[in-house]
Amino acid sequence: MSEQEDTWLMPTPFGVLHAFASAEPDRMQRALQLLLSTNGSLSLPQWREQVGGDTSHLLGEARDQQWLQLLRRPVPGPEIRLDDFAQHVIAPLSGERRAALASDGGFCLGQAGLSPEEAETLAVAAADFSGFAQRQSQRGWNGAQRYVSFFSEPQLLLPDWSFVPFWVDGAGYWLILGREPLLNNLAMVELVWSIRLAASRFAAPQ
Repeated sequence: MSEQEDTWLMPTPFGVLHAFASAEPDRMQRALQLLLSTNGSLSLPQWREQVGGDTSHLLGEARDQQWLQLLRRPVPGPEIRLDDFAQHVIAPLSGERRAALASDGGFCLGQAGLSPEEAETLAVAAADFSGFAQRQSQRGWNGAQRYVSFFSEPQLLLPDWSFVPFWVDGAGYWLILGREPLLNNLAMVELVWSIRLAASRFAAPQ
């Protein structure tokens, strides 16, 4: 594909889940993370310049895996309101609009459709599971670091709760979703982009 000035890149929801799925991202993950590093989408030439080196393989694989999409116009970043963005963004990710966002230390950062007590309980549960995943990783099994769901019915068809870990700039988070998880949703992109922009905007000067 020829490089065009009027082409912009955006990650898909599954691209975001892949890009931020590790505390130690690889080259592909870092390249995808760049797409949510500024107040607006990056053009293809800008992305190539920031990634550096030969980007043809990265671009081809990301498109094949449907981790990014090509746009004909730029997209502005989400409006940052630290006091309420989590409540409005995370609700569409749950089929019942019951969700919480927690740090891997067990602090509830936002909730939708839950009482404060229930959200705090789920946040602590996520922190406990984070510790469990770290211990299993130290024993040589990394499977516990991925997504996990809890069911009350033996058919295991629809979870009561799903826990989705992700890392943004080295900080760990858990997305906790009631009933059907709707992760293939642009709200996933908005959530991670908002976190990145908020951290950048309010970071202490170097």
